[in-house]
Amino acid sequence: MSQREYPIRPILGVAGVVFQGDAVLLARRAQEPALGEWSLPGGVVELGETLEAALEREVWEEVSVRMAVGGLVHLAERIVLDAEERVHYHYVIADYWGWVIEGVPRAASDVSETLALPLDRLDDIPLHEELLRVIHRGIALRRAAQENTRRGTPVTE
Repeated sequence: MSQREYPIRPILGVAGVVFQGDAVLLARRAQEPALGEWSLPGGVVELGETLEAALEREVWEEVSVRMAVGGLVHLAERIVLDAEERVHYHYVIADYWGWVIEGVPRAASDVSETLALPLDRLDDIPLHEELLRVIHRGIALRRAAQENTRRGTPVTE
């Protein structure tokens, strides 16, 4: 049993709505929880690591790209109970948006495959409703940041 299973406290994680042009990067999970499901690349924050540094490291480790972080999208909880109603997993996840600055996406640690899914094809594969909401919010925040940049208005979080 790993520290992530049946934890004594919630585990802090990060994930990224990472844009590559007009596509978003997805990672198919190779481990529980969510084994085999599409998700955003990300992982656990290490002691002494900032949230943004953890996201940059985890995206590199999982999908082999360097990214720039745009801003916070959403704060989520994922609590998974076992058959006896004990907490099997408990994550608090900070979802950010950003964009690829270097590299070609390919599956690396903790993922079995990666996909650059065009934004106009988000309905082409089965994605959880919450994941779709986070991606759409990331799209909106990216669009607002681009519009502010065009107008010369600094982007603030």
